[in-house]
Amino acid sequence: MDAMRRLLLTALLVLAAAIDGARGDAMVTGTVFCDQCKDGQRSFFDYPIYGIKVTVVCANSDGHVTMSREETTSWFGNYAMRFDGTPDLSTCHAQVTGGSDQGSVGCSASAGPAQSLRLMFRMFDMEFYSVDSLLSQPAQPMSFCPRPPAPVTPALPSPVAVPSPTAVPSPTAVPSPPAFKLPPMPPLPPAFKLPPMPPLPPAPFVEASACPHEKWMMPEYRCYWRAVNPDTKVALVFGLMVARRYGTDLTLWQGLQGRGDLYRTLLRESTAALLNSYNSIQFPYHTLGVIQQMNGALMGSKQNVLRTALRFRRANSGYGTTTCRFTPCK
Repeated sequence: MDAMRRLLLTALLVLAAAIDGARGDAMVTGTVFCDQCKDGQRSFFDYPIYGIKVTVVCANSDGHVTMSREETTSWFGNYAMRFDGTPDLSTCHAQVTGGSDQGSVGCSASAGPAQSLRLMFRMFDMEFYSVDSLLSQPAQPMSFCPRPPAPVTPALPSPVAVPSPTAVPSPTAVPSPPAFKLPPMPPLPPAFKLPPMPPLPPAPFVEASACPHEKWMMPEYRCYWRAVNPDTKVALVFGLMVARRYGTDLTLWQGLQGRGDLYRTLLRESTAALLNSYNSIQFPYHTLGVIQQMNGALMGSKQNVLRTALRFRRANSGYGTTTCRFTPCK
């Protein structure tokens, strides 16, 4: 019991020291969807879009821009921006401003409406804002989108002859109005087509494979990066605890180059383990397990950081029995 109390007290002291030394930041996150039908709202046909530029603009009461920041969406359509300090972003809005050369094509001709930033919560001098889904639209709606029915003008009944005042009116049969016709039904859309997927690497996903961080940095194996790319932010993949330790600007490619420091070694091996978990279903750690182990190590002692880094390094080397099944990309 005494040993457990000492361990708990040590963890609380480490956490308090990390909180006391952290600086305040404001994070803004959101997602951009391709509005294939150009109806201005999320629907069944829309999907997250990669490579779209998003700008957050803040203006004062006179309408003058006081602050702005631009970011590009990831493979999942997500974006994350960091503002130093804790500025008031309640009057800011986010909007789609275009597509990049490496991003998705065919769905960046126009942008949907801008969305305001919403404060989700504050914690340890950090503020977290979210943005409702932004829309990027193609030049024309897709052929499979439903079309609104054409308006139907009801036929007016034929006029009835009015007798003169001097003549004796004769009984006149009033014609009944024509029967109401329902508007034609819109044609059924063709079979739904999924957006094109990026090319798969040559190695099958079910084969056992484990590759060290040096292999992931070689340009001839670039096609094996799945779900994430070298420019994806470390904070976006691993979460809040990693963002507080390494910042929000560090990329996965930079994380693979870490050495000479205990925490950078942990980030290097964790990044390699994350990529291996995406690449092979037989890797000892699944993707969520890598993220949980990484955050758990940062919440513990330096010995825990070292143990976690060594576990990931042994798994990335295949424990001496599993090899790296990379072949040069075509």
